[in-house]
Amino acid sequence: MYAPERQQEILRLTRDAGRVDVLSLADAFQVTAETVRRDLKALDRAGLVRRVHGGAIPAGRLDFEPGPAGRTPAGPDEKDRIAAAALAQLPADGSVILDAGPITARLAAILPPDTALTVVTHALPVAARLAGHPAVDLHLVGGRVRPRTRAAVDAWALRAYGEIRADVLFLATLGFTPGGGLTTTDLAEAAVKRAAVAAARRVVLLADSAQCGQEHFARFAAFTDVDLLITDAGLDPADRAAVEAAGTEVTLA
Repeated sequence: MYAPERQQEILRLTRDAGRVDVLSLADAFQVTAETVRRDLKALDRAGLVRRVHGGAIPAGRLDFEPGPAGRTPAGPDEKDRIAAAALAQLPADGSVILDAGPITARLAAILPPDTALTVVTHALPVAARLAGHPAVDLHLVGGRVRPRTRAAVDAWALRAYGEIRADVLFLATLGFTPGGGLTTTDLAEAAVKRAAVAAARRVVLLADSAQCGQEHFARFAAFTDVDLLITDAGLDPADRAAVEAAGTEVTLA
């Protein structure tokens, strides 16, 4: 088995199992542990997996900082359903911005092969998933890359979003409240998100219900800036009503 074939199989195993370890992979492929580590390093550099001690996990697992203690994060099923529901919001032969976040990365991963779109992103995991897509015209926004989220920030990214006008932005957030709006932990990422909101004709927020009620340091948008929230059925009915009162449509995936 050639290295690209082995790496493709390692990627599949990582996504299916949620985690792989070096020794098990070495035994399965009958190669040395050092060979597996090189494979994982190559996949990590491509943004397809995240290396951890002794192995690797899917790249999307650590795209955002963890939430506050005491919150129960949504599982992969909820995030996958939100991403699948977002497919209905894709414009026909148009342009979209994909923000940095685990759900937007899932959306990038499930774009059908015949989806002809211009996609702009400042998120390395999103770009890695779309780099080989046969019908996507991919534009990667540059800038300083934050290690934790692998998102480009600062002046280059802000300037790039100031020069475009996209049909739809698929936006991610670390937390939201109906009255306080959308927040994240980092001012530089908040600035890029704010610029992306200004660069889109329509804004679709992809967020799981566990993020509702969380407020962080840097605010980047209000619900008056958001046309549609796609979330899961765990959203409290009172919170849904408050979001809709701000003029934002809500879809439960």
